[in-house]
Amino acid sequence: MSKAVKIRKGLNIGLKGSAELSVVDAPRSDVFAIKPPDFHGLTPKLQVKVGDRVKAGSPVFFDKYNEQILYTAPVSGEITEIVRGAKRRILEIRLKADTTNQFQEFGPRDPKNMTGEDVKVFLMETGAWSFVRQRPIDIVANPANTPKAIVISTFDSSPLAPDYSFILKDQMEAFKAGVEGLSRFTDGKVHLNTSGGKSRELYSSVQGVQKNTFSGPHPAGNVGVQIHHLDPINKGEYVWYVNPQDVAIIGRLFLSGRYDTTKYVAVTGSEVDKPTYVRTNIGAKISSLVDGNVKGGNLRYVSGNPLTGDQVAVDGYLGHYHSQVTVLPEGDRFKFLLTEGWLGAGLKKFSMSRSYFSWLMPNKQYALDTNLNGEPRSFVVSGQYEKVMPMDIYPVHLVKAIITNDIDGMENLGIYEVAPEDFALCEFVCTSKIDVQSTVRSGLDLINEECL
Repeated sequence: MSKAVKIRKGLNIGLKGSAELSVVDAPRSDVFAIKPPDFHGLTPKLQVKVGDRVKAGSPVFFDKYNEQILYTAPVSGEITEIVRGAKRRILEIRLKADTTNQFQEFGPRDPKNMTGEDVKVFLMETGAWSFVRQRPIDIVANPANTPKAIVISTFDSSPLAPDYSFILKDQMEAFKAGVEGLSRFTDGKVHLNTSGGKSRELYSSVQGVQKNTFSGPHPAGNVGVQIHHLDPINKGEYVWYVNPQDVAIIGRLFLSGRYDTTKYVAVTGSEVDKPTYVRTNIGAKISSLVDGNVKGGNLRYVSGNPLTGDQVAVDGYLGHYHSQVTVLPEGDRFKFLLTEGWLGAGLKKFSMSRSYFSWLMPNKQYALDTNLNGEPRSFVVSGQYEKVMPMDIYPVHLVKAIITNDIDGMENLGIYEVAPEDFALCEFVCTSKIDVQSTVRSGLDLINEECL
């Protein structure tokens, strides 16, 4: 039975620079990159070397601890560089792209005539398995596990988020094929969650799923919040989830037999001259998406949204799971205390706690920079986390249990239900400037190592 869930706790941050509902083709990036750090916990084993030529869908590396899971090239071209970091950790595999993509041909498949095991093998050998992620731990799903449910959140409530209804309106056949394939993984429910209205109408023809509606402020679109309200996770249970645009990529793979990583990326932020959607491929160079469309000054480029995305250089590369690039002003200048500082009226500042008169303008949009407006300090218990956490957990107690490596405390306080993105708003409103998301990630890593 479908559910309608209204989220009451949370926070919408009104930022300038949301993308207009129009699409342009980005200039073809000359270089693309596959970044193993995008797949948390992965230890890659290379199958290519500099100078090798690959097609879109050709294996580039595999998971050391599960050799069946292949990670394949998003486009065709020549491997030009393997970038390593500390302890020779592989950070990027760069390839110079061909003018026109050449595809590894896998042959079209009909998911209706495939078993769950057949679909798993097909996705693992083509590279599309990387789109299937699991809770708990928030990593690429372990194919040896059986999920009790699969969740697809068709909307994103984070600041300046892309509109997936706009992106997918002409890709519904591929989306349906992707849902059909994913449904083979579980005997439980496939939850298709929308925000109502036009979003709900677009997916009305999708069959074999439970359609739920979520409303309310961010993080209503977070898959973790949705799982919490639909089918909470206990120890030993797994729920798999896939981003809606990645569902369409999987569907195109079934329909065409080609690993086509074409993506629509929202280029957003107050420092973008004309925020819009661009058509590109996974791993494209950021400069190919923003050149000629940004303002001057010292800028920060974020692959993803402002709360959870990865800071990248303008010559960096789009993350594997990202459908958004955000350009913000760097917070690298001092602000005079009587005008823009803490004694000013604050009409250009956003505040959850109504510290400034800007709260009288609830629909105002802000050009916020990346300044922390303070320094890290002692962990103050202020009740702010609870105001923006729409899950039945005690966020401060959980974070403290993680900091002290209290495994029993983490398990009792709900570590299996959360991921770093669920604490992004807690980090945003934190008086103590605690790096909450990385703290939660360290706790999940400890739980994965000791308890799973």
